[in-house]
Amino acid sequence: MKKFTFFAAVCCLAVLFTACEKEGMISISLVSKDVSAEGETFQIKVTSTAAWTATANQTWLTLSPASGTGDAYVTVTVAANTSTTADVAEVLFAISGVSVKLTVNRAGTGSGGGGSKTYTVNGVTFKMLPVAGGTFQMGAQSTDPNGQNYDAEANSYENPVHQVTLIAFTIGETEVTQALWEAVMGSNPSYFKGSDLPVETVSWDDCQTFITKLNQLTGKTFRLPTEAEWEYAARGGNQSKGYKYSGSNTIDDVAWYYDNGGSKTHAVGTKQANELGIYDMSGNVWEWCSDWYDSYGSSSQTNPTGAASGSYRVLRGGSWNYNAMFCRVSLRSGYYPDYGNDGRGLRLVF
Repeated sequence: MKKFTFFAAVCCLAVLFTACEKEGMISISLVSKDVSAEGETFQIKVTSTAAWTATANQTWLTLSPASGTGDAYVTVTVAANTSTTADVAEVLFAISGVSVKLTVNRAGTGSGGGGSKTYTVNGVTFKMLPVAGGTFQMGAQSTDPNGQNYDAEANSYENPVHQVTLIAFTIGETEVTQALWEAVMGSNPSYFKGSDLPVETVSWDDCQTFITKLNQLTGKTFRLPTEAEWEYAARGGNQSKGYKYSGSNTIDDVAWYYDNGGSKTHAVGTKQANELGIYDMSGNVWEWCSDWYDSYGSSSQTNPTGAASGSYRVLRGGSWNYNAMFCRVSLRSGYYPDYGNDGRGLRLVF
């Protein structure tokens, strides 16, 4: 009886092993890749127990080799994108009955700056998006329905509407997350906890300390946006469609705010992006800007950086605990630079 049981068990194991061999196993070293508009060539490692094939669904991406037996390195070549629109390719690596997918995100040229860039700090990644330079009308007014930037809800401190010209810059795709803050600072001050939630309960001064350390780790020159850069990006830059909120005239499409926020912050990037692919510039948390808060002037400006001194630093965008009016792209606020609360965070630029 014991011999029969042992023999039966061995047979069962043999059957299982043969089934796995027949089904096959395949894995790849990378499942997602962001590429600038200039294009890129990179390698991906394929680990396979059987013969495999690789197929791309876009002609602007080529593979060499596109098939093999067992383990191999595949060279992926992404052609330059001459369109202003970003696009996506999927590459399917397959053996009989099993497949894995690589997603390649190729930036467009229209956002300026040569495409998006992804950075990694102590294992945490974040993406910066290019914003092409341009000229726009900053602010809003509520007196002339046929005039520039009319908004019936505009306050006096949002006007006069004035012309601003900016050079190109890059901006964070999302607000700074708690994961990134903790990777840089070693601690998380936020009231609402979650790695993919925006960091909050940070003052303007706290943000400066964070940025200094981030720049030491990356060798870059990240900073807070100027108020003009913030509004230009929130409006969609040179691709603006003139929305009231960042990315839509329907606030629920693009923002977490008082009416839909459930009295808390939410994971970044879970609402619709604006014209430049930027998330949460309306709602979720207020975002500190570099400027001292001051009244607008009526004259045209180029790359303005705000007043030389003041009492308050600028805050923009509204938050989870404010109503829709405060989430408009032209709405201005500010507070003491040494004070933070659970509705205030930040977004990076350079």
